[in-house]
Amino acid sequence: MPRRIALFGGSFNPPGLHHRLIAELLAKHFDEVLVVPCGPRPDKPDVTNVPSVCRAALCDMTFDGVANTSVDLFDLEQDTFTRNHALQDRYESRGEIWHVVGADWLTGGAEGKSAIHTGWENGSELWMRSHFAVLTRPGHQLNEADLPPNHVLLPVELDGSSTQIRQLLLHGNEAAHLLTARANRYISRYGLYRGNIPASYSRGSLAEWRAHIQSDPLNARAQAWLPDLKQWRNEQDPDFILTLGGDGTMLRAIREHWRNRLPFFGVNAGTLGFLMNAPEAVFENPFPPDEVIFRQLPLLYVEIETAEGELHHVYAFNDAWVERATSQSAWLEVEVNHVRRLPRLVSDGVLVSTAAGSTAYARSMGSAPLLADTPAWLLVGSNVQEPVHWKSALLSTDSHVAVKNLSPEKRPINAYVDGIDQGRAVAMRARLSKAATVELVFLASHDMAEKIAGIQFMN
Repeated sequence: MPRRIALFGGSFNPPGLHHRLIAELLAKHFDEVLVVPCGPRPDKPDVTNVPSVCRAALCDMTFDGVANTSVDLFDLEQDTFTRNHALQDRYESRGEIWHVVGADWLTGGAEGKSAIHTGWENGSELWMRSHFAVLTRPGHQLNEADLPPNHVLLPVELDGSSTQIRQLLLHGNEAAHLLTARANRYISRYGLYRGNIPASYSRGSLAEWRAHIQSDPLNARAQAWLPDLKQWRNEQDPDFILTLGGDGTMLRAIREHWRNRLPFFGVNAGTLGFLMNAPEAVFENPFPPDEVIFRQLPLLYVEIETAEGELHHVYAFNDAWVERATSQSAWLEVEVNHVRRLPRLVSDGVLVSTAAGSTAYARSMGSAPLLADTPAWLLVGSNVQEPVHWKSALLSTDSHVAVKNLSPEKRPINAYVDGIDQGRAVAMRARLSKAATVELVFLASHDMAEKIAGIQFMN
């Protein structure tokens, strides 16, 4: 028997408890449930009312922990809307695809006039050859003649809708009874669906929260703190990730856990600790701290092309770069937004950096650090020979960068993402992610802005 895969698509704007209950129901009847939030849709302009990164985070939070269920962020990341027939083509190598639809979508199916026939691209073909998991509600009259050839009926009784949630929030009312607890906190934290521009940071509290603790096993100082912090540990249902170590420990924690969509609170047991909180400030007061600042920071979406023509993507929190792999300088072509800005960059390499990562390698290469919530990112050259005097460029949040090796055989380059070697590359493309963000948490009295001031004024 092939694996049966339920394809649960929608705008999920926002995802509510009713969506989670549907996923839980589907997980009982299918081997796998794929939740696919759509990108911009011509028939649903309201999906762009909040940033795609927020919708992605809310979907991960809402469906977290549902058995055999995963969220595919492809459409949100690529800012596109993949039609159902294309979704079937994408996934059918993994098993037998079942499209999840409401019973009202089938009305008129006997005459070829259902919403699937008239509203879906290639709908008539899908009606005949595909499979449908039909959600039926009490009181809805379903004509058996309207059913597609391959279907299963799944009775479901649900309260709430995304429209109802949006309306409640827009008018300043509570919608906690229609949302998961984590999604509700996230929406409140950043003021989503309130009819204004969502915030990128927020003041709040970690009081009474419990943590998943990740510490540097080779750092004696971090290990010495563990006994006093174990009472705040809850590995089964944590509220945040407590990271003990240096910036490297935080980057490792982010790589491993960003899809959990939990805030990260770091305590510095290393050296600079730009992404961390100072231990003397953390432990001089009761823990977890009562006054903190949540900062939602974007990741980089990076595509790396190998000499064999393979393309793979990876996310970076700090930076990504290419550098010469031999004693010879690299010859690179740099495009920004499809405009060739540097026809031939002769250098040791070139780097792109988020604002949060601007205090790391970018700073050591001579670039000025940015405030973490600066709506910009950086392009920086390493030991540039040509063009003379060029060092760096500030990029807008919607920019995309393409770096191409002009002489891959004679002057090979390696790619790196957050310091991790990705091997030989012939090209690298990067932009700020449309689906991946990380929440860093700082003590209100020791925020990232204060650290930037200390760097700029050398104190």
